[in-house]
Amino acid sequence: MTRGAETTAKPIVFYDGSCPLCRREIGHYRRLDRACAVDWRDIHRNGAALDAAGITPDEAMRRLHALEAGGEISTGINAFLVIWRALPRYRWLAALIERCHLTRPLEWLYTRFAAWRYRRRCRTCCTAQPRQ
Repeated sequence: MTRGAETTAKPIVFYDGSCPLCRREIGHYRRLDRACAVDWRDIHRNGAALDAAGITPDEAMRRLHALEAGGEISTGINAFLVIWRALPRYRWLAALIERCHLTRPLEWLYTRFAAWRYRRRCRTCCTAQPRQ
């Protein structure tokens, strides 16, 4: 998927910082990102970055998004691959998934999990829209 007009020196990952599960997982990756190889953006604190990338708030809430350095937007498992390629302790996992052609089955699983998380999140939260 290519929508992002912005090109960056490092990938930008958009995540739901008000979701405890997302916050915990991204927190894990951020602690490992000692080289600051990824620009981590909480969609609730930086709505303008979503607009600049051409991502709607609803899209951002439904799936993990990453804007790669070349301007390409990846979502779902492909967004995780962007993260994992940037982190030394996870590069092997990204390579394994790609070599074994596991992207499609993992995307199938991620899509179902993301839909469940979105339904659950919107039911327990007063709003699903990130603040601008």
